[in-house]
Amino acid sequence: MSMDIGKERAIITDARQRILPSRQPKIAMTDQISNAPQIGEPLPQFSLPAAMATENGSESSTRCNADFLGKPWVLFVYPKDATSGCTVETQGFRDLHQSFRVLDCQIVGLSRDGIGAHKRFIEAQNLPFALLSDKEQNVLKSWDLIAAATMYGKPVTKVRRTTFLIDQSGIVRQIWNEVSPFGHAQEVLQAARLLSEK
Repeated sequence: MSMDIGKERAIITDARQRILPSRQPKIAMTDQISNAPQIGEPLPQFSLPAAMATENGSESSTRCNADFLGKPWVLFVYPKDATSGCTVETQGFRDLHQSFRVLDCQIVGLSRDGIGAHKRFIEAQNLPFALLSDKEQNVLKSWDLIAAATMYGKPVTKVRRTTFLIDQSGIVRQIWNEVSPFGHAQEVLQAARLLSEK
């Protein structure tokens, strides 16, 4: 008889869990809502200040999605100008820039540095492509590219090093997460070649 009662209680408990979802742990709304880019979907809309190289140094303007339609392009997101890993990654795209141009593929960087820092970085590294500035981190947060971390025991935030390959129609075709700076540009170039063959 005790076995039957145990089974009955298990059935009732299971039924309650199915009927009363409010008793289940709830996920915070911030975890449910995301505007993060997805493969096969248009890159979410953005409009950001940008620094670009000129014959006399660098200049700034505002760039948005529409500016890149008609050609494939690479958007690489990196943590900070003039730091070791970011410099290696950026130099990789710089050194292969001509190979990307042969594919008619544009290169664009994005970080939370200000325009002034971007201009100095462009001039110091002789970068031939634009760097977008998201100083307020609105786009980076919306795209889930800001993560919590600790430094010397204190809570900080970091930028997730991520790269997107976007086609001429503005559709995301490939995403690289947790990028390793060394050799990354070559990997992206290979993917851009494959995209150009489609």
